[in-house]
Formats: sequence, structure tokens, C-alpha cells
Amino acid sequence: MRRTYSVYVIRLDSEVWKRRRFRDKNVHARPGSACYYVGATARDPELRFEQHKSGYRASAIVRDFGEALVPELYEAYNPIPTRADAEALERHLADRLRKRGYAVWTN
Repeated sequence: MRRTYSVYVIRLDSEVWKRRRFRDKNVHARPGSACYYVGATARDPELRFEQHKSGYRASAIVRDFGEALVPELYEAYNPIPTRADAEALERHLADRLRKRGYAVWTN
């Protein structure tokens, strides 16, 4: 069976704005806009979210502020055939959300 990849989006608690690094990366976000984390994985997005929350290979932003997956923002893109395609789509999706005025964190 051939491995496939996925992109995923996690809604972040607005308390994430207290992190200076997050604010510095989102100076153009609309005030009061939703905050998201965008990632790519070879795992099921639900499992990957659980891993973040438990601290396993976690983004500290998601570990500390992750609330829930937002499937309506990513399901249409999955599955993705290669890691390179998934990483490119991760950047594209993050850029699309930023252009819509959202605050976005990605690694």
C-alpha cells in the first residue's frame, strides 16, 4: 500500500495572541479574526492533532492553544500523493487563509 499525506487545519484559542512570536508573524491579520495552525502529515489528521495535544512531536502553539480540527478548510485537498506536494499545499493553504485576514501559524 502506498503512503499518502494530508494537510490539516487546527483552530487556535485566541489566547495565542499573548505569544509575541505569533503576533509578530501575524501583523496583517484582521483584529478579532480566527487563528489557525496549518500542517501536513503522513498520519490521519485526527491522530496528528492528538499527538500535538499530548506533546509528541508537537508544535508548542498547538499543544498550548489547539482547540479542534477544522475539516471544512482542508478535507477537499486530501489525500495527497507525495510529501513534497503536501508541504507545498500546506504553504498554499496557509497563504490563502492569511490573504483572507486570518492569523496563521505553520512550521
